Amino acid sequence: MKKVGIIGWPVTHSISPAMHNAAYAALGLTDWQYELAPVPPDIVRQGLRTLRDEGGFIGVNVTVPLKEKVMPHVRPDERARAVGAVNTIDFRDNSGTNTDVIGFMDDLKAHGVEVQGQRVIVLGAGGAARAAVYGLARAGAQVTVVNRTPQKAQVMLADMMLSANIRSADVLTLDEAAEQGAVLVVNATSVGMWPKTEESPWITGVAWPAGAVAYDMVYRPHQTTFMRQAEQSGARVIGGLGMLVRQGAAAFKLWTGQDAPVEVMYAAAESALQTT
Repeated sequence: MKKVGIIGWPVTHSISPAMHNAAYAALGLTDWQYELAPVPPDIVRQGLRTLRDEGGFIGVNVTVPLKEKVMPHVRPDERARAVGAVNTIDFRDNSGTNTDVIGFMDDLKAHGVEVQGQRVIVLGAGGAARAAVYGLARAGAQVTVVNRTPQKAQVMLADMMLSANIRSADVLTLDEAAEQGAVLVVNATSVGMWPKTEESPWITGVAWPAGAVAYDMVYRPHQTTFMRQAEQSGARVIGGLGMLVRQGAAAFKLWTGQDAPVEVMYAAAESALQTT
């Protein structure tokens, strides 16, 4: 049996096993299996070694709070170093990458959102925001970062300028960013995520940029308060489930060498969300 899985603390509510195992079944990969593998943050090195050497795992996805903590124990690629986080590990060569960038950019492409040469607002300055800024800047977008603590956003961009030569980004207040306009506004925070579904990172009273698409990386709930606010302003909205599925599809291909059945994974993810 070729085993892969997801590590984090906790991982109980992850829908990744449903996605991946449905994909294996669809392609007849009956010798592949995806499992939950909870690893406490204080024994990351030991946990990785145990999964690889004793558990027989080929690789793992990594979720919070371990995406940064696994970095010293693998060989991160350029993308993972730039983002400062690893979310996919291949134990066969002990490499680490970040498929969140791929998942996000592939989902934008699937929805026909073009960002080259366009202004994009990214809300947040954590790991998800770094993945968004990296992908968008690499695609030629002019990125404006808005964060509750502007200094944190400035530190993030300074770090990314050094690690990945990201220069097409600045930091503004939400009012300033909205006034400048954008083709896309990305919620890269966890604000609005279940169970605090009534919250939103978009401040009431700030006008929505005309014509801007709203992309919320949060996928639970299916429609967030942020998305409803955008819709009320006439904006097109996109939820984060597609990003989750497509980052999983990128990991699937890395491990198996085969293209993932994205529609199968999406259906399995939707079904799993209804039961968790």
